[in-house]
Amino acid sequence: MALRRFRSRLLVLIVGLLVCVQTVTSFVVSQTARGVVRGQLQQELLAGVESFDRHVADRMGELADKARLLAGDYALRETLLETDDPGTLASALDNLQRRIDAGRDRVRTQRIVLLDTDGAVIAGTGGDVSDVAAEVFHGLVLEAEESIEDPPSAAGLASVNGVVQGVLVLPIFAPRPVVVGWLGYSFPLDGALAQQIKAGSSLDVSFLEAGGTGRVSVSTLSMARVDALTEALSVRDGADASEIGRVRTMRLEGKRFLGLEKALALVDGTEAQVVFQRSLDDALAPVRRLEGLLVATTLGGLVLASLVAMRLAREVSAPLQRLAAHTRVIARGDYGTSIQAMGTEEFEQLAGALERMSAGLAERDRVRDLLDKNVSPEVAAWLMRDGAALGGEEREVTILFSDLRGFSSFCEGRVPAEVVGMLNRYLGRMSAAIEAEGGVIDKFIGDAIMAVFGAPVGQADAADRALRAALGMRAALEELNREFAQEGRPAFGFGVGVNTARVIAGNIGSPRRLNYSVIGDGVNVAARLQSLTRRDDFATDILTSATTLAAARATFSTRALGTVEVKGRTGLVEVFAIDGVGS
Repeated sequence: MALRRFRSRLLVLIVGLLVCVQTVTSFVVSQTARGVVRGQLQQELLAGVESFDRHVADRMGELADKARLLAGDYALRETLLETDDPGTLASALDNLQRRIDAGRDRVRTQRIVLLDTDGAVIAGTGGDVSDVAAEVFHGLVLEAEESIEDPPSAAGLASVNGVVQGVLVLPIFAPRPVVVGWLGYSFPLDGALAQQIKAGSSLDVSFLEAGGTGRVSVSTLSMARVDALTEALSVRDGADASEIGRVRTMRLEGKRFLGLEKALALVDGTEAQVVFQRSLDDALAPVRRLEGLLVATTLGGLVLASLVAMRLAREVSAPLQRLAAHTRVIARGDYGTSIQAMGTEEFEQLAGALERMSAGLAERDRVRDLLDKNVSPEVAAWLMRDGAALGGEEREVTILFSDLRGFSSFCEGRVPAEVVGMLNRYLGRMSAAIEAEGGVIDKFIGDAIMAVFGAPVGQADAADRALRAALGMRAALEELNREFAQEGRPAFGFGVGVNTARVIAGNIGSPRRLNYSVIGDGVNVAARLQSLTRRDDFATDILTSATTLAAARATFSTRALGTVEVKGRTGLVEVFAIDGVGS
């Protein structure tokens, strides 16, 4: 199950990384491309503004040249001096204009007016002059009169009947410096100009009426989009008005456009606007195709990556499954089974390491088995945990010594194999009784046994355990003697001494040869108590000291035997015979 999860995680990891990389790449490419397109459109809009300014300036220059020709025409001047009839003057202007514009493209609608010295309109081309914004030309005449140019003139943009027009005035001299009238020239910012700008820049151009109405007077957009543009501009508030001169996004008929509004300063102090538009959605069409290609490439890459990842996952998980299976073999204790070939060098190295680990575990188990057979399991665990450094610690323990009676005479005349067999049977029964109570076999000394309770693992009831172990040894020996009797062998007796004291417990010996044991006067006392069981007047095979009974928590059936001298000690020891467990 774990390896299947690993295979799934590896697949998810590889595919997930590819998805992240492809997603980030696609996002960066898409945003970069969109930014480039938007930047190009902004440059085109700014170029459109420059193109508009250039066209207007060129047209103004062209009209100024024409106006100077007209103002200097002798026939026109004489007609103006001879009559003030509007029809006659208009006819003279029309004939003169035809001669000047002969052979030229007159696509744009132009208009010429004659003004008196006060700037009032008295005649003009194109019929009735009542619709001419006389105040516009009047203001220009006043401006020209203040001009220091030679000849004096004034020009600018004006709104005439809602349409923005280029206007200029020049004086008519008869002769200099006498001004007998003024010549006014105008041309509208019309569809022809808008189409000309669009042809050169691919931008849509819309002229707005003066006065801030937001209504479109001329546009290269379709009527539906003109209505949408008018609606978008009509709801613009004062804050939006600051967007004039800046590129902004607007939506026309469901499509996004980038628009740039240019303010046109008029001679009367008001403003009109011209709006340049470029369809952002149309410009982004190649980017959307690129994004679609990136999506298709990403999906194809995911399919390919999934196939590669699944194959790679199998190639990785299959050897791992064999290694995991081998670890289960090792866990069962089978260290001899070899691992199958892994295929790749890395897995072969891992398999080799596992084989070496298996050999090490086998060696460890052999060492531990030998250790367990030569020392008690508690001591073996202590050595494995705390090491084999020389030294020990002071603690209170209970020591048990036992010795087999009559074994020396039994050995006489018998073959060693029989002697060892009998001894092992005895030691095995005694060891079992001691270990059943948690005692630690310190050592076997021939047919004698030294055991410790309370070390190396501390036991609060060590004294009780030692006394119960001694009684258990007595019962085990009685049972063993019954078996010997059935076999025709002699019965044996033993003596047990138990004493509780503070001793040093730890590793005793040399750096190359050591033994876990306990050292102290209390050990000698336990050995001497075992020897005292040979006294006939004590009539017992188990002796213990008063310190052991004082440390015991349970009640035992005892007989006080008084105080005795112990060999090797100057003080007396109070001893007791142990007959059984108290009721």
